[in-house]
Formats: sequence, C-alpha cells, structure tokens
Amino acid sequence: MSQSNTAPTPPSAPQPALIVLAGATGALGLLIAHQLRRRGAAVRALVRPESSHKAEAESLRLQGVEVVSVDFSNAPALTAACTGASCVVSALSGLRETIVDAQSRLLDAAVAAGVPRFIPSDFSADFTRLPEGSNRNFDLRREFQRRLDQAPIQATSVLNGMFTDLLTGQAPLIQPGIRRIVYWGDADQPLDFTTMVDTASFTAAAALDSTTPRYLRIAGEVASIQGLRTIASNALGHEFKLLRVGSLDFLANMIRLTRTLMPARNEVFPPWQGMQYMHNMLTGQAKLSEPLDNARYPDIRWTPVQQVLAGLK
Repeated sequence: MSQSNTAPTPPSAPQPALIVLAGATGALGLLIAHQLRRRGAAVRALVRPESSHKAEAESLRLQGVEVVSVDFSNAPALTAACTGASCVVSALSGLRETIVDAQSRLLDAAVAAGVPRFIPSDFSADFTRLPEGSNRNFDLRREFQRRLDQAPIQATSVLNGMFTDLLTGQAPLIQPGIRRIVYWGDADQPLDFTTMVDTASFTAAAALDSTTPRYLRIAGEVASIQGLRTIASNALGHEFKLLRVGSLDFLANMIRLTRTLMPARNEVFPPWQGMQYMHNMLTGQAKLSEPLDNARYPDIRWTPVQQVLAGLK
C-alpha cells in the first residue's frame, strides 16, 4: 500500500485579540497603544480625520497599529470600526461633548458591533465616592457611567488616583524652588499616585483580560503629605519642609473665588479644576478603597514616587 508524502498541515496560530482604542493620539492613549502592542494585541486606533496625518498617528503606524480615520458622528462608520474587537478602550479627553456625547456614541457603536467589553476614559481618583458638584470633570464621568451601566456590555473602569507625573510640575504640592511641600488640611491624609506608564500598562493587561470586575483600583504608591516630604528630600538631596496654606474650607473658598473670577468654562483643566482635584484628594473622599488591585497582573512593576521626583534634579 502506498503512503502519502503529504505532510500534515500544522495548526494555524491563534489570531491576536483585537483591541479598539479611541483617543489613541493623546498622551495616555499613545502609552496604552504601546503597552497593548507589547502584550501582543492587535490594535485599531480610532482617530478623527484631522488627526490622521499628525505625528502621533504616524507613531502609532510605526508600532504596527491600524489607524482608522472616523467621524464620531457617523454611527455606521463608527460601528464598522468597532467590529471584530474583543474590547473597546476609551482614552478620550475633553468636556461634555467628548466625555459624555462622543463616548456615548462610541459605546453605542461597540454594542451595535457586538463587542463584549468596554473600558471608559475614567483614569482618576475614585469619583464614585464623591458628591455631585464637587468636581466638574468627575461629574461628567459619573454621568457617562450611568449610561454605561445600563448598556448590554461588560464594563471595567480603571481608577488610579493622581498621575505621579503631575508632581513634577502641574500639581502644586512639591515646590523645589522653596523646598516646601504645599498643602491644605491634614498632612497625614493618604494619597494615591500612579504614573501614566504604569496606568497604561495595567489598562492594556485589563483590556486583554475577559474576567475583569466593574472597577479596578490601583496605586503605584500611597503616600501622605508627610510621606511626600521625606520622599522629596531623599529624591532631591536636600531637606523639604511642610507649608500648610490653610484648611480645606479655605481651599474650597479659593475654588469658588477662582471659578467666579476665571470661569474658563471651555477649558478642560482651568486652575479651579486642578484645585477641585486637590480638594477631593486631600479630604480623603476620593481615596481608593483597599485592597487595591495592584497584584492582579504580577508582571507589572510599580514606579515609586521617588523615582519620578529624581527627574527634577
């Protein structure tokens, strides 16, 4: 009996999971795309037509990301762009027209395309514990959250406290010029800090994990104002002292006055918005509840605050 010389067909390799990423040309979105590619995911970045030829979009293409130009007001096109994805991740940034309106259209498209999971653009302190009206940007996220929780899709929010990166300039807590840690209220209140890179790495892992719960809470480091004084002293090689500007009520009055004098309603982060964020953290109301989910993906190594501050030397 003759035997066939035909070699058996090897099994085909499984296709990588497709993650659709909106807001991919922003600072956090670019990092999430990079971390997804590192984990072997296929990434489809949804960019607005005016952004499709910018340097950020070209950077995504060089990483092997599929860049799709899409008008977020075009529901059929948005649905087609979401088709085939195992998860849609939003890293959109903006005010109502973005966080509520555009994200809602993205959510509707994900549902229409049969995508099983959605990660919204939360990436913040725990706004779920805050009263309405205490933070404009958090109120917008809470409004979208109500829509998301009614949609027939599995949702997961990543909450990471403050981006540690902000301590090097945008957040007013650490003042290297005068060697002071500036604060309001209680110097022993624990605060949550996570770098943007670590947040992106965790988000990428969560996007590829079909078992995620509704909320994931992470903090690269938890430190009080007193702790920041020690950390800054060690990182920068000279002693920092504390400068208590006033009570939390005093800060609340400053917020009201600043918002009245400089409303800047169309800015995403006007001065009073940053002050609202500081108030939320320093009151402890936006503190991430424990246990944290840091150990969920053991390959992630968390960046300490001291390492970030050392860059100020």
